[in-house]
Amino acid sequence: MSNFNNIDIDRPRRLAKKGLQFWDILSIGVLLVTACIGLYFLVVYLNPNIFLNPLSPANLEKRLVPTCTITPLVLPSTWTPSATPYIPPTDTPRPTFTPIFTSTPVLLVPPTKTPVPTSTPKAPYSAKIDYISSGVYHPESGCNWLGVAGIVLDKNNAHHYGLQVILAGTLDGHTINNFMISGMAPQLYGTSGFEVQIGSTPLDSKGTLYLQLRDQGGGVQLSENIYINTYSDCSKNMVYVRFKQNP
Repeated sequence: MSNFNNIDIDRPRRLAKKGLQFWDILSIGVLLVTACIGLYFLVVYLNPNIFLNPLSPANLEKRLVPTCTITPLVLPSTWTPSATPYIPPTDTPRPTFTPIFTSTPVLLVPPTKTPVPTSTPKAPYSAKIDYISSGVYHPESGCNWLGVAGIVLDKNNAHHYGLQVILAGTLDGHTINNFMISGMAPQLYGTSGFEVQIGSTPLDSKGTLYLQLRDQGGGVQLSENIYINTYSDCSKNMVYVRFKQNP
């Protein structure tokens, strides 16, 4: 008998049992990771402020650096100019030549009448000086104040602002060279008011300081040199000047 007779043709062939392979496990892991990522993005989309979202709007606001607020600069109520004007020195005229005296000839014709010299014109502005207590305008300073203040008026007693007021000379061995603008202190003295404080202790001086009024550009002198005094008396520690345009 042949060996092929023992083969059962009708019996189904058994398949060999095989376990999960490496690639099957890897595929399942990829599917699970993909599902988790999709679920995470869905949760973040529905609730952006959830603690799982490191880029949530709430966390972004906490990390923002606060912006600075610009504080505008405001000028003080009473502006004191710090610029010191340059006052050019006056030219000293050269001495003129004195001619040699000659003999006076006899004239048959009577000499002509000598004209009367004309009067020297006055400056456009004159000044009136008063010595008062600074407590009238600065009661908070008491006697700890020494300075000059005043106004400028035209011929119709209207305030004239924008003119330069020069204060120069020496005080207690120190050189003084200040300038003010009429209208710089309108709150205290009026539309053309001006003021400068030259010390915190009243001092005595006589004629070592002078005032001078100039035009807006400072090139034209509008008054003579007005010499002033200062006093250590607290009732006269402010020099109040009233410039008035001459008619």
